[in-house]
Amino acid sequence: MADQQFDIVVLGGGSAGYAAAIRATQLGYSAAVIEKDKLGGTCLHRGCVPTKALLHSAEIADAARDGEAYGVKSSVAGIDIEGVTRFREKLVASKYKGLQGLLKANKITVIEGEGKLVAADAVQVGSDRIVGKHIVLATGSFSRSLPGLDIEGRVITSEQALELHEIPKRVAILGGGVIGVEFASVWKSFGAEVTIIEGLPHLVPNEEESISKQLERAFRKRGIDFKLGVRFKSVSQDADSVTITLEDGATIDADYLLVAVGRGPVTQGLGFEEVGVEMDRGFVLANERLETNVPSVYAIGDIVPGLQLAHRSYQQGIFVAEQIAGLNPVTVLDANVPKITYCDPEVASVGLTEAKAKEQYGEDQVTTYEYNLAGNAKSSILGTAGSVKAVRVNDGPVVGVHMIGARVGELVGEAQLIVNWEAYPEDVAPFVHAHPTQNETIGETMLKLAGKPLHAI
Repeated sequence: MADQQFDIVVLGGGSAGYAAAIRATQLGYSAAVIEKDKLGGTCLHRGCVPTKALLHSAEIADAARDGEAYGVKSSVAGIDIEGVTRFREKLVASKYKGLQGLLKANKITVIEGEGKLVAADAVQVGSDRIVGKHIVLATGSFSRSLPGLDIEGRVITSEQALELHEIPKRVAILGGGVIGVEFASVWKSFGAEVTIIEGLPHLVPNEEESISKQLERAFRKRGIDFKLGVRFKSVSQDADSVTITLEDGATIDADYLLVAVGRGPVTQGLGFEEVGVEMDRGFVLANERLETNVPSVYAIGDIVPGLQLAHRSYQQGIFVAEQIAGLNPVTVLDANVPKITYCDPEVASVGLTEAKAKEQYGEDQVTTYEYNLAGNAKSSILGTAGSVKAVRVNDGPVVGVHMIGARVGELVGEAQLIVNWEAYPEDVAPFVHAHPTQNETIGETMLKLAGKPLHAI
């Protein structure tokens, strides 16, 4: 069969891959996406979208339980996990259908099958050779485990957790990062007893320390147990339960152990190393322009070291298409990519933590302010505690914004603009923030740092 030839061939149809293909066709290039599973990848089918559907169901359950506090007589008769599953699957199916239509509308050729890089300009799919003037590697990530810890039976990853047709009575979660605390939040709202095991000193350890501590207090108040600064040692299981042993000798009994220790790059056996692409522990190494060491081969998304987030992948996909087109696009540093953890309460951040800012600019060159959501009318209406913390360089820009509380993920857009445009608090203070909204919390924080607080002390 004759080779199929395109300007750009993208290996992987997840967030990074399809974004690259869409932008490439907008710029006048022909593009093909090779995908062995379903367009949308982990984010759409096993990650971002279905987990947030679960979290929304959990939020509704909590709101019904708390209805009396707002003058609404409501209660939760029970959780219909099959109904939750139908809601989740319907949502994913709808978005998947829309994505297929989007690629078709952009005249992108979608090639189904497992692709393997066989040359700097070619990917093999079965007996077909797909040739591209430029190759973009975007093969995504998988749920990692620990050495010697087998994923089987009642030891599961987030992907199996999504497919459970029961609500565990007791569940242990190995890992207190984003995935771990989100599933802890869901299962607690659904009525399970939850214990998180985290080897580092705090939950969501990559976040601002004061935010992590507030999340720990909120989880404690919700009845979510957690073990911090202690390492996992082993697990045993039978047909009905698991027993986890920690290095300090403590044991935890549960129906399931969710392993949520992060994600690894899907790169093994795909021909990258054979073609000469430089790798490090499975990740593809690329420069600041997302070029690998092999000319005309690029790498984007979760296989590139750094944050593994769908929106980072979108940005890198768009970036690499524009880079190929010679547009000299601007990239966003990982530190300035917004992050949201959708547990209850939500955590959102962008930019440097206080510790990182002091490390970079000097201990006495950084000023911070943390505004308590108790002073915000909309937050009080929502019944949420939390705070917004901003980090600024003295007489300089805001370099970090860190938030915790219900719905604060919706505030990270303005926070991103402030940080990425290197705005001073004095630049933002004159802006009008509508009342009553949680968005006012950012305005109040900037007013305080600008030296003219209104509702802040």
